[in-house]
Order: sequence, then structure tokens, then C-alpha cells
Amino acid sequence: MNRKWLAIYMAGSLLAGSGMTYMGITVLEKRQGDQTNDQTSETTSLYKLDKAYQIILQNYVENVDKQKLEDGAIKGMLATLEDPYSVYMDQEAAKQFEQALDSSFEGIGAEISIEEDKMIIVSPIKGSPAEKAGIKPQDQIISVNGEKVEGKDLNDVIGQIRGEKGTKVELEIKRASVDKPLKVDIVRDEVPQITVYSDIKKDGGEKIGYIEITSFSKNTASEFDKALSTLEKNEISGLILDVRGNPGGLLTSVNAIVEQFLTDHKPYLQVENRNGDREPFYSDLNKQKDYPVVVLIDNGSASASEILAAALKEGADYPLIGENSFGKGTVQQPILMDDGSEIKLTVSKWLTPDGNWIHKKGIKPTIEVKQTDLYHTHPLQIVDSLKLEDNDEQVKYAQEILTSLGFTTDRQDGYYSPQTEVAVRAFQDKNTLEVTGIIDSKTAAKLEEAVRMAKQKDENDIQLQTAIRYLVH
Repeated sequence: MNRKWLAIYMAGSLLAGSGMTYMGITVLEKRQGDQTNDQTSETTSLYKLDKAYQIILQNYVENVDKQKLEDGAIKGMLATLEDPYSVYMDQEAAKQFEQALDSSFEGIGAEISIEEDKMIIVSPIKGSPAEKAGIKPQDQIISVNGEKVEGKDLNDVIGQIRGEKGTKVELEIKRASVDKPLKVDIVRDEVPQITVYSDIKKDGGEKIGYIEITSFSKNTASEFDKALSTLEKNEISGLILDVRGNPGGLLTSVNAIVEQFLTDHKPYLQVENRNGDREPFYSDLNKQKDYPVVVLIDNGSASASEILAAALKEGADYPLIGENSFGKGTVQQPILMDDGSEIKLTVSKWLTPDGNWIHKKGIKPTIEVKQTDLYHTHPLQIVDSLKLEDNDEQVKYAQEILTSLGFTTDRQDGYYSPQTEVAVRAFQDKNTLEVTGIIDSKTAAKLEEAVRMAKQKDENDIQLQTAIRYLVH
């Protein structure tokens, strides 16, 4: 069934005939009597919808925009599914969705989802404005530019957040480890979709290949092939696949990558439709790589990332290192409507090689390793300078940052103690700032920059270090 036919079907027209199937949506053969009854029922339902539409259009106290009314009806139907991943996208939202899979787009660079009516950050994209501003997986968005998001449509909120390069957006977020909501200013920028980064990590004379996949977009599989080929030519003795903070993406991209690491002895993925029928996916290989592989995951690893992690864990017994993954076990299909809008509909579940459904549970790592406090600091929002004997949450965040950078404070409860002042002076002296012992906007910015730089150093990444040691020893 082509997309035009599917758009007609999704709009409510009855199709009967030869049992056509499209991504799990099936039109079944019917006997004449059953067909007549179904047509009558369908006609009655459509009449009811049309009648409601006409009543509102002709009698509401104010003029009604037809397009908004139609869009609202579709959104309402999808809302009854209580599925945060089944959404309606108008023409502009559909265009933005497609752009997010291209080589670059403008915005803050973060995957957002709805969980129990809450707008949740799945993960910021590596190197994006969102990541640089301190946005983290599982942050809950409360407001955008001062406007509450509760009860709003997901794509409407995404539309508010996205914008032209150089413009600013303020997000108010709630974080589990923080008592009060945080307000974070983010300057929108071009978000490049270079999704694969590779390197060679050397340890004890061993060369360990490292590939980070930040999302699964249109070009990811080809980028990955080039990176892996280069590493293998360097005769690596092991490989680390890093999908931490990877919110997912295209099923076709992750499949093309997974197939290179597994044999054909068991499926690496099973897709289950509404009737419980399962379609298994197999690799064509008859032997695995001749070097060991480990996978890094965390709570920002979602969807396609979890497909990769589960496939390598259950299909080849490769270890997973890090923290429990996000837990998204459904597959969505963008379905084009005649006017350029789209319905992104959940059409199936995906299951692991052993038939497990990880939805809302995530995947447990083989070796659990939590990052140090350096990776759990919070952004500073300095309105007035922080100084001796101040007592608030911003002081607490500053103390956490100072301690994580090795500038010891005697407390981390938000009270600006004399020892905190000493630590601030030491930090200022080391970073060629005016040594005042007061945290002004310049010192705050330097503290956050120091955290970002420290996170980029391999020696501070204990999950990565664990993976290297696992492969070397």
C-alpha cells in the first residue's frame, strides 16, 4: 500500500479486498455481508464526526479555523491511545521532523518525549547547545520562555523550543536531584548531525577501537562503516561501542550496524504486530568479529540504541557497561497525509533476541558503573554574586562543581563557608581570574567551562576506563 492510499485509509475510508499490509496495518478480506455491516457502521461513525464538525463550525460563538479544528480532531483521536510516541505533526512539524534526520538543523539539539503527561528530555545531542547548557537525560520541562507546558501537545512544545540560530530560549526544568526548578538559558545554534566519532585508545601496548554513535540518522550506517574500516586497518585488539546519551533514530540505520557483529544463529531483533505475530531479523554472517566488543550505555540510551545494546548482549554475549538504559520498546512509522502533515504512529513492539520487551524498564548493564559527581553537576544561574555567608541552592551547586574539580570545600549544603571562599580563590588563581573569593558571572562561566572540559578527558570517564580495562586485561 503506498503512502497516498494509506493517508486515505488513516482518514477513515473503508478499504476491503486482498489483504494488503503496510507496516503492520492490515486490510482484511471480508465476506459481502460483513462488508456491508462494516460499511454501515463506518458510515454512521463518519456521519457523527462530520455532524460534530459542522455543528462547531456553524454555531460556535466565534469564527473557527477549519484547519485547527481538523488538526485538533486528529490530535484528540491520538490522545485517546495514551501513547506518547503516537503524535500528529502539521506541515511545519513534519518538516522539522524530517530535518532532524538530515545532516544538520537549527535548535537546541535535544530529544524530547512525553511520559505520564510530563515533557521529558530523553537526551541532549553530543556537542549541542542543550548539552553545553547542562541539560541532562530525564530532565522534566516545566515551561518554555515562561509559558507552562502542562497539557500541551508535544510537537507544539518542540515548536516553541526550536528556532533560528543565535536566538535564545529559556527552559524551566525539574531535576530529580534538585529541590527547586532550574531556569536554563540556551542560545539556539546549528546542530550538526555528524553521528559517528571514532578514536583509538591505547593501554598497555594494546590498541582499542572506540566508536561513539550519537544518534541513528540517514547517514549513520555509512559513517559507521568508514570509521570501523579505518579502525580495523589499524589492527585493533578490541572495540568499544558507545551509545550513551543516544536517543535512537532510524531502525534501518541500527539494523545495518548490528548485522555486522552477529551471526545468523538467532535473530538480533523481533518486531511484534498488534496480533502478536513476530517478524525476526537475522544477520547474514556465519562468524563473529575476531576481536572482543563491549557496549557503553546509560539512562539516555533509548530506542534504537537499546536495540543495538540488547542485540549484542543477548545475541553475542558482549558485555554492557554503564547504567540502566531509558526503556523505549516500540516502533513508530511516519505516515504522510495528503496535505503534507504526518501521523507518527506506533505500529509495533520490538523485542530482544530472547523475546524480552524492555519498554519502560530499560536494559540492565552487565557491569554497572556510575559516573563520578563531575557528571552530575548542575548549571549555575548567577543573578547576584555569591559571597561569604550566603546560603542558597546556587552556592550548593558551586560547591559541588568545585569539589568535583578537586577544589575541596568543607560542605556542600549551600552555606558559603570560609573554606568555600578559599576553594573559590584557588580556582580563580588557577584560571587567571581576579582572586576575590566571590563567585560573579565570570567565575561562574569559568566553573561551567572547566566542568565541560573535564568531562572530555578520558581519565575522568570511569565507564570508558572500565571498558578499556575489560578489553585489555
